[in-house]
Formats: sequence, structure tokens, C-alpha cells
Amino acid sequence: MGFRRFAGELGALLGVGDNEDDGRRWSMPDEGEPHARTWMAFGASAGVWGRELLPQAQRDLATIATTISRFEPVSMLVRPDEMDLAYSLVGHAVELVPAQLDDLWMRDTGAVFVRGEGVNAAVDFNFNGWGDKQKHRHDARVAELLADRAGVERLQTDLVLEGGGIEVDGQGTAIITESCVLNRNRNPGWKKRDVEEELAYLLGLEKIIWLPGIAGMDITDGHTDFYARFAEPGVVVAGYDPDPKSFDHKVTRRHLDMLRGATDAHGRSLRIEVLEAPAEVRPRFESDDFAAGYINFYVCNGAVIAPEFGDWNADRAAEATLRRLFPGREIVQINIDAIAAGGGGIHCTTQQEPAP
Repeated sequence: MGFRRFAGELGALLGVGDNEDDGRRWSMPDEGEPHARTWMAFGASAGVWGRELLPQAQRDLATIATTISRFEPVSMLVRPDEMDLAYSLVGHAVELVPAQLDDLWMRDTGAVFVRGEGVNAAVDFNFNGWGDKQKHRHDARVAELLADRAGVERLQTDLVLEGGGIEVDGQGTAIITESCVLNRNRNPGWKKRDVEEELAYLLGLEKIIWLPGIAGMDITDGHTDFYARFAEPGVVVAGYDPDPKSFDHKVTRRHLDMLRGATDAHGRSLRIEVLEAPAEVRPRFESDDFAAGYINFYVCNGAVIAPEFGDWNADRAAEATLRRLFPGREIVQINIDAIAAGGGGIHCTTQQEPAP
């Protein structure tokens, strides 16, 4: 049972009405709106990442954090026994916060921050290790920790999803992959209508554009932030894998067709911009799990932080597209090969806290 339905039934018993009548309205801002800070997690471990990949993954995390810190404050959760190591990599540029962690994917473990009338809140979407694929005892508490540190109310729900599985335009429209949110390993028994009702209250959504995604090919079951992102209301940046041998080729082509025929919450047709995946990457960390795509960029105050993979033509084409789509923001491309080798990207490692 979702938050709205449960609260509605309880409210009826108590005579206080449902959530739509409680005087509170929440809305998830577009990522491009001003941030108070970026949250990250220095959570890579040898048990998950392997001893060969671990040191470079930690350095890549530090690169992401210190790059973002040029534009806005960054707070990074760190295991107490790794404080000295984290400090040696980020110095004074990043606030280090002691916390127990299982992994580094703050986009998925962290709270999703929302705005109400004059206040912020943080939604805890019950991180369950992407459908119990990975240990998550500590990471399941990260959303609560962020709400406490930010000094905002934690909104609870029965719905299980990760921040990487939802993309919003800040004006009532979201893009969500069915393969993730409607997966039985997260939300057995939930239908699209149930999810839509729950997210209408928690995130202020009026319309969800459902993309099929693809389940079982990566640990996330096909997160939205590797397929489609809003550059602004009405403008979607979509990833496309041109390699016909890739498992993402058909699904990204299908997504493009669906997005080109979609409208947003206000009835506007979407303008679709395409970011093609690189044809090649640097060989050091190349593997079947390597997440080689530009769509997992992060929009922070005054900048867009994006990856580069050593494919000169594709890297420059991605930079040019982002520069055109985000005028007035600095486009900063960085090497995050070890993070990509772990199946993620820059956006996956971050979670924005909107300005009050």
C-alpha cells in the first residue's frame, strides 16, 4: 500500500482527510535549479570493487567531488576508518561526514529531496540493493542520514525505487523505466497507476513517460539516467548506442521512437537531442560491464560535469551538444574510467540537495 493510500485510510479513521487535503504539496525540482550542496559517498570497497579496481575508483570519486566543489559545496559520507584516505584525496575542498557504507552510489541510496511551501523534505525510497542483488544494510540507512544532516523531514513510502530510476523536468513530468520501478524485485503487485498516484503526492508529478528499459542486463535493471535526461522542460537528451551488437542498441532505438512521439504534462511535444555512445574506450578498464555513455552527466550550480572516454570524435561531439543545451554553464569533462568499469557514471555517484 502506498503512502497516499495508507495516509488516506488512516486520515479517514481519524477524521483528518487524505494527503491531498493535508495542506502540503511536494515537488521534485529539476536538477538544473540551484543547489545547496551535492552529496556523495566514499563507499567503494575491495569486497565489491576488487583490489585492482578499488584505488582508481576512489581516485575517480575524489576527482568528481573536487570538480563539483569548484561550483558548489560537496559533502561526502566516509567510513570512519577511511577518513584519512579520503582527506588525502580531496583535502579541504569537500566536507567529510562519518558514516557506515556498503557502496558509493549516492544517487540510488540517498534521499530524493523535494520542495514544499517554504520548506524542503527528503523522500526515503527504501533502497533494497537494486532488488537484493547486493548487500545494503548500511546503504539502506543513507536516506535517513541525509534527511537528518540536512535538517528536513523524511517522507516515507512503501514504494521502492532509486534516484537513478527517475528523471524529472521540475514542471510535473517524469521519465521512468518500467524495467526498474515495475520490477517484482522492488514493487511486487504495484501497477503503473499505483506508482503514478504515489509519485503525484511525493514528487508532484502530473505525467510519467514510461520507457521499457531492459531488466537483468545490469545491476540496476536499466536506470533512466543512462537513457534519457531533461535538459530543460520540453527538451530531452537521449542516449543512443549505435553498436548493433550491444544489448542497449535495440532498447535505445526504441526509446528514441517513443520519446519523439511523447508529450509532457503540459501537452508539449518533446524536442529530442541524441548523445551517441563512444565507439571505443581506453583499454585499461574496458569490460562487458563498462558503462560507456555520456548521458550520465551531472548538472550543478553553473556547470555540467560529464565523462570523456578517449574517443576524440565522440567526446568532442558530446561536449558540443552539452554546450549548446546548457548555455551559460561550464562544460567540464573528466576521466571516470574506473567508475564506469563498475557499471556507473558521474550522475550515479551524486545526489543534489536543492537550495531552500
